[in-house]
Amino acid sequence: MIIALAGRRIDAQGAKAIRFPLSKVDEVKEKLKALFISTKPKALVCSAACGADLLALQVAGELGIQRSIVIPFDQQLFKATSVTDRPGDWGQLYDTICDAAVTEDGIEVLNYPQNDDETYRRINIDILEKAKALANKYGSHDLTAVIVWDGKSREEGDITGHFRKEASTRDFTIHEVITLNNQ
Repeated sequence: MIIALAGRRIDAQGAKAIRFPLSKVDEVKEKLKALFISTKPKALVCSAACGADLLALQVAGELGIQRSIVIPFDQQLFKATSVTDRPGDWGQLYDTICDAAVTEDGIEVLNYPQNDDETYRRINIDILEKAKALANKYGSHDLTAVIVWDGKSREEGDITGHFRKEASTRDFTIHEVITLNNQ
């Protein structure tokens, strides 16, 4: 099995809509660990933003699962715009995971524009396609998309909802990890 994963980042300080509060990090990490132990994936493909991505990458590393990272632009710019811009000490974890990626499948850094609304939709597709390529490499037909979120799409601009929709159209098995107790 190959897992492609996307999900919510940690809520911004003072966020009006609560989707993934910092207080739920340990709970979500445990849910991801249980999922990975039960499904025994060969590899995880995702980006490296704070929240869902970094937690999944951390758990995969602890369990010896191959990690493949796809980011839209320069590592330091990505760190500033998608990792350290939210509450929590994500910068150290990001650096540790990126350093380890050098000896694993690496980090695929794409040269997408930072301020383009389509950049993160394109990354979703890239993650799914990379998962398919790894499945072909390992002779596996078992592709699972893990969606780490509050269970609700924010409609048109929801990148996590977009990932879920794209994974479904590509015949990935969908598994959701819910970030809030009331879902």
